[in-house]
Amino acid sequence: MGSRSVRPMDAIPLTELTPGTRLVVGGDRVVTVDEALADAFRPGDALLTLPDEGAVLHVPAEDRRAAARAVDAAAAAFDALSGVSEVQLDAFYTTFADRLADDDSFAPIAAANDDDVAAARQRGRSTTRLVLDDRMRAGMIDGLRGWAGTGSVRGRVVRTIEHEGWTLEEVSDRLGVVAFVFEGRPNVFADACGVLRTGNAVVFRIGSDALGTARAIVTHALAPALVAAGLPTGAASLVDAPSHAAGWALFSDPRLALAVARGSGTAVHQLSAVAQQAGNAVSAHGTGGAWMLVSASADTDRLRASVRHSLDRKVCNTLNTVAVDRARADVLVPVVLAALEEAATAHGTHAKLHVLERDRHAVDPGWYDERVPITRAEGEVREPRAEVLRESALGQEWEWEASPELTLLLIDDLDEGVALYNRYSPRFVLSVLSEVAEEHERVWAAAEAPYVGDGFTRWVDGQYALDTPELGLSNWERGRLLGRSGILSGDAIVTVRTRVRQHDPDLRR
Repeated sequence: MGSRSVRPMDAIPLTELTPGTRLVVGGDRVVTVDEALADAFRPGDALLTLPDEGAVLHVPAEDRRAAARAVDAAAAAFDALSGVSEVQLDAFYTTFADRLADDDSFAPIAAANDDDVAAARQRGRSTTRLVLDDRMRAGMIDGLRGWAGTGSVRGRVVRTIEHEGWTLEEVSDRLGVVAFVFEGRPNVFADACGVLRTGNAVVFRIGSDALGTARAIVTHALAPALVAAGLPTGAASLVDAPSHAAGWALFSDPRLALAVARGSGTAVHQLSAVAQQAGNAVSAHGTGGAWMLVSASADTDRLRASVRHSLDRKVCNTLNTVAVDRARADVLVPVVLAALEEAATAHGTHAKLHVLERDRHAVDPGWYDERVPITRAEGEVREPRAEVLRESALGQEWEWEASPELTLLLIDDLDEGVALYNRYSPRFVLSVLSEVAEEHERVWAAAEAPYVGDGFTRWVDGQYALDTPELGLSNWERGRLLGRSGILSGDAIVTVRTRVRQHDPDLRR
């Protein structure tokens, strides 16, 4: 039979769910409503479906309202931002930075962060990225001041085409309302405000662990800076709700120009799916964990330094997996392990190693037998220094607190290493240690990595690499990016409008 269309039916608001009701998901699968979902559903709630997963997400009315209020304010602010001057934007960034730098105005922010960190630790949650310490505070201040005085790309002519009797110009301009959902990193507030530089409005939704810190930043630094600069208060709006459902509600709002998801791989994948279902453009910045491929030709001094300096702290570009050519493993593996232990010593703790099951023999048996203190989110625990890992777990990212954690495996050659990288990695950062130029070119051509280097992995950062405050680092988990780098920055969030100047009044086709 051929395809056929059906006449649209009247839509009736969903006010209740009955256990056993069957819901179509993705056009070809059915999900049955269970008692828990039916009991939780109330009038005004919504259901979102994820076709790839065959999942149904429940969004309570309260979370829908919280997201809608923030987008309402941002949409109104976007209209008003068309008349805002560059001087006002400079003043906003400067005032925001000054208030974070001022100890008196920062004190309630620090107190709120202390409360968030204590509560997270009590629940056994990781606080690696939650703590707003002096380093993070300085980074936020530097990032904001970096935006002051940089000027905007808005109105920049990116291409001119001269025709007989008329001229066409393609001009960059502001995009719209940009939504950010991120987990427990307070510094994203400063990063994401970069979208205002090009006249965009921003909506934030932060994880429940850091919500108290976020509220304090808004109250004591962000909102006063908007007022002082004469910007509309909705130009940077917080979705003041702790649940994941508030993030789903935000990303399903069709008024968004761009949805930016940052966080763990699972959460980012889910948020991306919600945004795509709503027809929203999405930029996914999820699971990190860098890989390093070590050729038989690798220089040992360069290898030691590269591993050591890739393990100074746990963030998305921290070294996670090292693949060593087995032909020279007897020399190279001890170098990797020595660098791993150096990093642990610098943290005042012990290292944790995972070794591919087939390569257990490459590491001294004492590593598997000795139990050492390892710092975890829930506190210090005693574990074997090394444990074996199955190949199917090569994609595991180690979210360590203070104890550096690595996966080690042996490969027959770099081609096998690239194949494993493409299959199991988050397709994020890749470092190649080799003294043979042809090997570097071969890996560059074959590896699905947006960021490729030949030394330490921690260079992958917008501020460090491009001298531009970074909004996020996108991986290629869902395909290569269209017409832009994976490093997302405020001045990259623009659209292109087309303008014609007709010199010949009688021009016609």
